[in-house]
Amino acid sequence: MAKSQATFMKKQLEKNRQKKKEDKEQRKLERQQNSSGGDLESMMAYVNEWGEIVSTPPEKK
Repeated sequence: MAKSQATFMKKQLEKNRQKKKEDKEQRKLERQQNSSGGDLESMMAYVNEWGEIVSTPPEKK
């Protein structure tokens, strides 16, 4: 009787591991689909003459 219960627990643990792995893969795919791209221009930040961080490049003088 103990052997069948041990086998059952092994199967349950394996199911839990598989479900966790599938959930992780699903979250990874959702993150990839919802990402904004990450191109260099969108990540750039500039510092103006007053030391503030701005998203527009400084004007050439």
